[in-house]
Amino acid sequence: MTKIRHLVLVLGDQLNHDSEAFADFAPDSDRVWMAENDEESTHVWCHQTRLVGFFSPMRHFRDELIERGLDVLYHELTGDRRKARESSFASVLRKTLSAHSVEKILVVFPGDYRVREQLKSTAEQEDVPLEFLTDNHFYCSPDQFDEWASGRKSMVMEQFYRTMRKEHGILLDEEGTPEGGQWNFDQDNRKTFGKSGPKEVPPTPSFEPDSITREVIAMVRDRFEDHPGKVDQFDLPVCHDQALE
Repeated sequence: MTKIRHLVLVLGDQLNHDSEAFADFAPDSDRVWMAENDEESTHVWCHQTRLVGFFSPMRHFRDELIERGLDVLYHELTGDRRKARESSFASVLRKTLSAHSVEKILVVFPGDYRVREQLKSTAEQEDVPLEFLTDNHFYCSPDQFDEWASGRKSMVMEQFYRTMRKEHGILLDEEGTPEGGQWNFDQDNRKTFGKSGPKEVPPTPSFEPDSITREVIAMVRDRFEDHPGKVDQFDLPVCHDQALE
């Protein structure tokens, strides 16, 4: 049984190399854990394009981590429909914890409450400590939001939005008033483009699927054939450099 100091969970919406998950990563004693699973694909029914656009970036990120010298335990879905709908975060994680001696699980704070509770429950059942790390994707932490929301009879997005603008100095002049003289331009943004649509829109960059994406497309077509849509024309970005382009 392999001994692992930190099993570092990387979720599909946390694919950034400057993540807190890697701040204390020790290649000799830690392992990255990533898992494609059916539950996250079927809990909310979604288009096949969305599935390819989720799984392909995960596999590309896995390979980037391996190139950096990190050891990755990766659960990859196949196109075998007989195995469909069998996997969840809990079931895959439970198998990993049974096969390895893990001192602690680390994961950046999940944005999905259901996933968060599932990971907590699994860690408790397997008697392995679980630590949630700060998600640096956001301007505001959950604790900071709780503090802002405490005691309010109602919560309006506009109020929170202005608080964040002031705290981080976003689109404010030297006197702290909003650029343009008002906090938002929602009324202007509600106007229509007309029948001809918006003018002078530049063409959207298109990306030819590489071998990894083609494998994912084939898997999604087979395993999730009952999901809506088709992926015949998939050309979305699937890695950091493509997203920047």
